[in-house]
Amino acid sequence: MMYRSLFPRDLFAELDRLQRDVQQRYELSPSIRGLGRGGFPSINVGSTPQAVELYAFAPGVDPASFDVQVEKGVLTIAGERKPATTDLEAKTTLHIDERFAGRFRRVVNLPDDVDAAAIEARYREGVLHLHIPRLQAAQPRRIEIQ
Repeated sequence: MMYRSLFPRDLFAELDRLQRDVQQRYELSPSIRGLGRGGFPSINVGSTPQAVELYAFAPGVDPASFDVQVEKGVLTIAGERKPATTDLEAKTTLHIDERFAGRFRRVVNLPDDVDAAAIEARYREGVLHLHIPRLQAAQPRRIEIQ
């Protein structure tokens, strides 16, 4: 007499599939660690006395699909990364899919001393670079003693 198992042969593979399904439906972070600190695109933010520098790492995103806005000291980077599917992949059973695809949105609070009207944005080799200069009055200057 042969018994049928209540569980699939590979329980962990089934749990992984269920996790991916939930993440895709609710647009959660694709990280294996669950809801992480970041998201897509990953960003680095640094500052100098003259400017704030922001780098968003978004390979495979069309530069025209970015929507970068500043309102009341809040910088928003939004866009969409299209899935990389072909006819051949449509016939293939997908076992691992780690490449993020879909709509994204990142929000960064800017310091009060930046000049939002002078922001420069460049996209090169998958990296969006935003140069946000500080106001001239906020930059350090040397005071001459007489």
